[in-house]
Amino acid sequence: MKCPGQDTQYWNKDAIYEVRCPECGKDVEFFKDDTARKCEHCGHRFANPKMDFGCAAYCKYAKQCVGDLAPELLAGQDNLLKDRVAVEMKRYFKRDFRRIGHATRVARYAERIAQTEGGDMAIILSAAYLHDIGIHEAERKHNSSGAVYQEQEGPPIARQILEKLGARADLIEEVCDIVGHHHHPRPEETLNFKVLYDADLITNLEEQHKEKPIAPEKLARLLQKAFLTPAGRKEAEGVLLN
Repeated sequence: MKCPGQDTQYWNKDAIYEVRCPECGKDVEFFKDDTARKCEHCGHRFANPKMDFGCAAYCKYAKQCVGDLAPELLAGQDNLLKDRVAVEMKRYFKRDFRRIGHATRVARYAERIAQTEGGDMAIILSAAYLHDIGIHEAERKHNSSGAVYQEQEGPPIARQILEKLGARADLIEEVCDIVGHHHHPRPEETLNFKVLYDADLITNLEEQHKEKPIAPEKLARLLQKAFLTPAGRKEAEGVLLN
């Protein structure tokens, strides 16, 4: 079945219109299903400002449905993906509000760190929401929530969630790799991993500190040596020293 929004039999006279080029101001003719067009006057290619991308912002069949996607839409897909990953994480954990809260705080700190350090926000936040997704299986299979078991059980579940959401293949692979060793940095790590690691460390230390205050000397050593990014260390100081 063809998407009704893209089927010309449902179109009317408003399906074709002109839009001013943002670069030169000349009119460019658009059909309602054009995701982007190039201005014949100056050569600038820009997204269709009147197109309601709707489901195309997350549907894995969007490219087949509406053709090549404009950069703005591709960015929108990644931006929406992290929100949908958060929803799936909450569905998976159900009433385990402790784990939901932990993942949400990790994502919040990761976003703050990434705003300074950089990295791929879609990968970072997807990994943040899914980094502990294997904990229930670890407890069920191994009677333990230990890091090694989380890392063992997490990637298949993360992959299943991301594939269900139609995430791009390279994102799925990197997120699953991060989930699979998020407690154990390798000698050489990606920036995306470092941001996630620091965000998770901040959250773990914050939770530990609330349950049993960490001695100032030990906390100072951790802040100096344990973090992988300058922004992560700065964020930790703001959270833990205040």
